[in-house]
Amino acid sequence: MTPPDAPPVAHPTLAVFDFGKTNAKLLVFGADGSILAERRTHAAWPVVDGLRVLDDAALLDWMLAVLREAVASFDVNGIMITTHGCTFALLGEGDLAAPILDYEESVPPDIEAAFARICPAFSETATPAMERGFAFGKHIVWQEMRDPTLATRTRHVMTYPQFWVWRLCGTRVSEISSLGCHTHLWSPYRDDFSSLVERRGWREKMPPFREAGAIVGTMTLDVPGRGAVTLDVHNGVHDSNASLSHYRRVVPGGMTMVSTGTWVIVMNPDCPLDTLVPERDMLANVSVRHEPVPTARFMGGREFDLIRGDGPAEVTEERIAALVARGLFALPSFADGGPFPGRAGTFVDDAGRTIMSAPDDRTALAALYVAAMTDLTLDLLRSTDAIVFDGGLAKVGVIPRLVAALRPAQTVLVGRNPEGTACGAASLAYAARGLDPFRHERAARVAPFDPPGWRGYAARWRQLADQRTRSRIEPATPAHDAPNKDSHHVHGTRPADLSWIGTPVQPEDPAAYGAACPW
Repeated sequence: MTPPDAPPVAHPTLAVFDFGKTNAKLLVFGADGSILAERRTHAAWPVVDGLRVLDDAALLDWMLAVLREAVASFDVNGIMITTHGCTFALLGEGDLAAPILDYEESVPPDIEAAFARICPAFSETATPAMERGFAFGKHIVWQEMRDPTLATRTRHVMTYPQFWVWRLCGTRVSEISSLGCHTHLWSPYRDDFSSLVERRGWREKMPPFREAGAIVGTMTLDVPGRGAVTLDVHNGVHDSNASLSHYRRVVPGGMTMVSTGTWVIVMNPDCPLDTLVPERDMLANVSVRHEPVPTARFMGGREFDLIRGDGPAEVTEERIAALVARGLFALPSFADGGPFPGRAGTFVDDAGRTIMSAPDDRTALAALYVAAMTDLTLDLLRSTDAIVFDGGLAKVGVIPRLVAALRPAQTVLVGRNPEGTACGAASLAYAARGLDPFRHERAARVAPFDPPGWRGYAARWRQLADQRTRSRIEPATPAHDAPNKDSHHVHGTRPADLSWIGTPVQPEDPAAYGAACPW
């Protein structure tokens, strides 16, 4: 194993694997932070014994193939991994004790009921009672109940980035941003494992913690023309936390991160913890620094695709303005999760009557939906400082610009490099080598797009969405051992009290806008 204080390579080139639920990417970073190359594939989730599980062997084969190419072409000497959350691996002595389960696998009702009796309270884990495996403690219990021998065969419980670290170099480690990503396994208030871990006897199965980015091992790769090449393997990180870590360095002062992909994850480190409302899919993630990070989320990338359907690949200002003027809405929710639980997505007119949406309108409706939902989650998290958009939906440029029009008291930014997750992961790995290739990076300010009637449209969207929910959800009681809330202050002038139907503030003048790329 390479010691963590190994001397830096003169010109380190880094391979960063960024694994989403569907898409997998390799990005090769130069020592100056530039992206030298990129390769993509899709993760496969076949059905085995009635359950959707990861084809990890196929993904590993792809990883090794593109790694050989990267080493041969760019003299790569280090590997870093960042992945989505909600996913775990149960390791036996030498291999997986059970296949890696798709976090969207539904849990049988009897298991749901059994888990509800042992699930830690929100006041302990800052994690709501979630569907399916969105908090994977439930999925581990389910796996153990399905197979009575599994618990005794499981030597280690590992989060998804750390599973790939082990696959590459054999080292078994934990990392806080993945383990603290709404798993029910961690108490962010105590900075320790939860009562569920103690109750199930899992503490001894948790590998030792290492920081995200730390060099935790090496792997040897046979490269055509080069022979055996040794690569450093860095400890992996949760994807949204990688983005948060990156932009907290890029943006001075307070900021709210809007990390987009399959999910839109909105993270405001300065939001009071006692503001979290579990029934609205609010929770606390845990940063790479072990800090609780108030978070609100919805499955915005998937909802964008479902709303768009067969609609145009691009969305224009003219189409957005026309839908705002006509008062046509997409109302939540089109996928699991989010602040409006238990409602099926629908299309309505200004009077709330169900309509059939025209195919040509669908992409613009999707953009308006994501912008309105993002604005709501920013209010839920009492965001008042800079807002940074990153990831796939940031490429649909009209979305951050619509949000900017609703929030003129805040600066809305988009990273100059859309691969903020991979940049954040690379930054953590380079930091372990004493390097900071992104020290001069800056985010670009977004010019608001304010079509006539947009503020009233957004207010009406909230009214219609709230009327369908027909309930006012009060915050849960925070843990009595939670940190002093005075340390989680809110800056700026935006009001702290939430108004579900209040009129958004007056936006700035719009600037020119070009057609957006599909995310």
